[in-house]
Amino acid sequence: MVDFEDMRLFVRAVTEGSLSAAGRELGLSPAAASKRLTRLETALGVRLLQRSSRRLSLTEEGTIYFERCQAIITDVDDANSAVGLRQLEVRGQLHISASVDMGRQYVGPIAANFAEQHPQLHLRITNSDAMLDLFEAGVDVAVRGGTMADSRLVSRLLTNNFRVLCASPDYLAKHGHPRTVEELHGHRCLMLHRPGHSVLPWIVQTADGPRPLRVEAAMTCDNGDLMRTLALAGHGIAFKSAWDIAEDVRAGRLVPLKSDVILHDAHVYAIYPSRAYLPARIRLFVDHLQQELQAREQEVLDTVRAAMR
Repeated sequence: MVDFEDMRLFVRAVTEGSLSAAGRELGLSPAAASKRLTRLETALGVRLLQRSSRRLSLTEEGTIYFERCQAIITDVDDANSAVGLRQLEVRGQLHISASVDMGRQYVGPIAANFAEQHPQLHLRITNSDAMLDLFEAGVDVAVRGGTMADSRLVSRLLTNNFRVLCASPDYLAKHGHPRTVEELHGHRCLMLHRPGHSVLPWIVQTADGPRPLRVEAAMTCDNGDLMRTLALAGHGIAFKSAWDIAEDVRAGRLVPLKSDVILHDAHVYAIYPSRAYLPARIRLFVDHLQQELQAREQEVLDTVRAAMR
């Protein structure tokens, strides 16, 4: 079977008029170049070049083969360049998945601005609190709180985050401000569930590591944004990301609670299927998203921390 690099050596030898010069261009010693040309002629069963100490000359078969090889090598190089250039271009479809709250407030608008800068990019955004299988759903990048256990996936930290218990001012005025785990049991707790899963517990940090906090749910829903809406309407206490409620806290619509309940942090990560050979649309979008979120990080986290009482 003919080796493509042997073909390339043959063409360079003809155009340079020297087998040793062609070998040097390709990083081969004179002996190695001669051996590879012999291997090519053996594979084809014909002599391509007449070699003397002073010059090379093409045989009749060599002339035909040289013309065909030139066209083949040009086509292959063009194809390789085209694919390589695509790695530098932001184009094609980019499928992004994000939780409902994070997607609505941050990821969606940031992605839309990124797409405006790259007209050949087509965005597909899935806003869902369901834990999608990235491979089955064809997701390029998922933005999620916490790292992934799936070893097939790569995670990259986008921004720091923490979770808080929060409620509306009206709810706290009517029902009081719980400051201990025991006091939480007398309150209406709004909790999240996912399709096919039981209610997701509130995770607290203990001396032995993260543990679920046992509280009874007064109401559950499968959508973090709906849970936020219920908290805004005074229906109970929700367990929310600082990023999700920063605007509501700034406007005085929600109050983050300070208590002896230490909630487990869940930083925000970009999750994607592979680190190798990432298309430019994924690599550059993740860079852009990280830059945009980190530019807002201090303000968001400080807003929520300052309001905790």
